[in-house]
Amino acid sequence: MAGSVLEWAQGLRGALAEFDPRLLSGADCALLAETLAATEKACAAARATAAARAIECRAHTERGFADGIAWLARHTGTTTGAARQAVQTAAALGDCPTARAALVAGELSLPQAAEIVRTEAEVPGSAGELTQMARSSSLNALRDRARDLRLRAEDPDELHRRQHRARHFRHWRDRQGMICFAGSLAPDVGVALVNRIDVETDRIRRRARRDSSNEPLEAREAHAADAVAAMLAGSGRGRSVRADVVIVVDINAIRRGHAHAGEPCHIIGGGPIPVEVARHIAGDAFLKVAFHDGVDIHTVKHLGRHIPAELRTALELGPAPTFDGAACVDCGRRHGLQWDHVNPVANKGVTSYRNVDPRCWPDHHEKTERDREAGLLGPRPP
Repeated sequence: MAGSVLEWAQGLRGALAEFDPRLLSGADCALLAETLAATEKACAAARATAAARAIECRAHTERGFADGIAWLARHTGTTTGAARQAVQTAAALGDCPTARAALVAGELSLPQAAEIVRTEAEVPGSAGELTQMARSSSLNALRDRARDLRLRAEDPDELHRRQHRARHFRHWRDRQGMICFAGSLAPDVGVALVNRIDVETDRIRRRARRDSSNEPLEAREAHAADAVAAMLAGSGRGRSVRADVVIVVDINAIRRGHAHAGEPCHIIGGGPIPVEVARHIAGDAFLKVAFHDGVDIHTVKHLGRHIPAELRTALELGPAPTFDGAACVDCGRRHGLQWDHVNPVANKGVTSYRNVDPRCWPDHHEKTERDREAGLLGPRPP
């Protein structure tokens, strides 16, 4: 069997060396790209498990390497950190058959598998959900969900204490003389800051897109830097109709002072927090309240394009019952979101909870073009 795999791998490399995409149609190239992506994932899985076995047998020493991880990093052209992660993931797959099956089938990448096996070890039973999610979501979206599952499995008071102890901030100058900085803030502080920055960044990008239609749009990171500078100078607003921090907390938890199992208490975009922290934040805040058991938010609808305040609040909370916040339904991105009518207003679609999805600008644009091609929007405006 090993000989066959080796022959097939060598044969594939030979075929790829002669491959010329210009000889194929666009559709054939798309199919080939998807097939090669799955093959690459399956190859990475086989490589990692083979490397783990080789290191276990100390076969790397016969190839002139005292360290097995250094041997693997040399031949994969990656860092030792990436090589170590691959070997550790391969070793952990034995305890997570769901991820292993999907990985060898080419349905998962090694980074996706690493997230799944790590979370399964800390939150037993999570592998099935995460594997299913990985088949149709980006790595970033998977990491967000896996992190949320791990955080929710911890004691919120101890988690908050650990986060508070880990806060830090530092700054320095690089070789170009640029001022650089890095740091970490607990969610109850950091979420408000990044939400304000995101609001101002979105405002700057809208203006840039409007004012420079004939020039390439700068990266979002560049506009985020402009947003920070504007806010520090006092010229950036950093606010919109959206609240700085949105807390989801069960009313019974607020009344008794602590949450029981199944009662949410978290910051959207920040994870679980103690009830006492939620009380402290709520003591000096403008509150939006959503009683999702008392009001069926699916019935909130509007016949125009405008999104009413109560519907916007429900949409920004994200899907029940977790209320983890809105994210692009296509790629999982959480910033620069726009509200897209699944059935367009031009096709008599209503503005309702069921008919409005969050999408980032690129995915919203692609969805609009698909709707136009399907005849749901009418002819393109001149």
